[in-house]
Order: sequence, then structure tokens, then C-alpha cells
Amino acid sequence: MTRHTFTPLPAIGYVWENGKYLNDESACANIQTPFRFMKIKRQVMTGEGIDLALSRIAAEVLESHQGQLDNLAIIGIRRRGVFLGQRLAQRIEAAAKRTILTGILDITLYRDDLTTISTWPLLRETLIEFSIEGKSLILVDDVLYTGRTIRAALDGLIDMGRPRRVQLAVLVDRGHRELPIQAEYVGRFVETSDDEIVEVRLAELDNEERVVVVEQKKAGDDA
Repeated sequence: MTRHTFTPLPAIGYVWENGKYLNDESACANIQTPFRFMKIKRQVMTGEGIDLALSRIAAEVLESHQGQLDNLAIIGIRRRGVFLGQRLAQRIEAAAKRTILTGILDITLYRDDLTTISTWPLLRETLIEFSIEGKSLILVDDVLYTGRTIRAALDGLIDMGRPRRVQLAVLVDRGHRELPIQAEYVGRFVETSDDEIVEVRLAELDNEERVVVVEQKKAGDDA
């Protein structure tokens, strides 16, 4: 089990909503250019929609892993993948009436754009307190985009052992893949353009439940 300590960094961007810019660290976590603004264009999932999607994915996982739940483990990718993974595991446990192994994976040091993010990358804990050798793993993330996050996650897992198989579950698949990676379990497919970002808002981090599509806007652009 690997442990890291970290110091939170300040937010570097803002979200335009309801006629004003809101300083929002969660919405700006993936924006690497300072002073870039984002305007909400549309909402694609409500809190109820998120719950329904997770319940459906849980049912699909149960169906595909019948008789094999003893070997199943769910690994959430930091940050929002952790909470989605925990919710998914809880639904599977409630239906199967048995405990499901869960873990948390931080992919920071496995990113292929690490040198472009920061001289001092922000490290968080990886918490996988069991051997993944021979396990059937389900990686969980909030949004599937280019596939590079998942590639980094796979590299991180392989450093820990050799699982029997690895599947991917995501709340949103927005397309635009740059690597040959697909999810076995998808909450919703959302069509997007390259200048848009899909933001998953969860109560654990954002005090609200919804999924929105936001448009990147450089500082000084017309609102």
C-alpha cells in the first residue's frame, strides 16, 4: 500500500453561472491554463439520473459476474471516481448481500502529461489494502474522454500485480478517444466538442448532484 501526503492548491479558474463568475475548484481542477473561464451550456444529468445510472451499472456488473463476486474488486480513480466507486459497491453489496472489496487509485505519477502540469505534482493516497493478483477489477471514473487517464490507471495497477482482468465503468462517456480504450459499463453517452468540458458534480465534493457541460472561455472573452 502506497501513502503520500499533499498540500491542496488554490483554484485557478472560475465558472460562469447565473450571471456571475463563481470561484469553483472542482470545476477547474482539469484546467491547466490560469485565468481561463467556463460557462455552463447545458445540464445532461440530474442527481436522480446519476442514481439511476449507477443502479443500472450495478445490475450489469452483477449479471456479468454471477458466481464470481468473491474475486471482484472495485477501484475508484481519484477524485470523483472514488465516490462513484463506493456508491457502485454499496449497490452491489445491497443486492448480493455480501461485501465487495474496494480501493482507491491515484494516477498522478503515471500521467503522460506529468511534466506539463506542474514542477511539483499534487500527490494523493493510493489505498488498495489487498492483493490484486488474479482479481477481477472494475476501474471506476467519472468521465471517459481521450483514454489517457485510464491508460495511466492501468499502468498503476500493473505495478501492483497481475489481475485476472480489468473492466472499466464510467458515469459519462463523451467520446474523442485518443487511445484504443472503451468502457464496459457506461451511465450515459454525451456528445461534446473539443472546447467543452463535462463536469460531474457530486455531493461529497461539490455539495450538489448533477452533470453539466461547460464551455471554456479565456479571460476577457465576451460572456
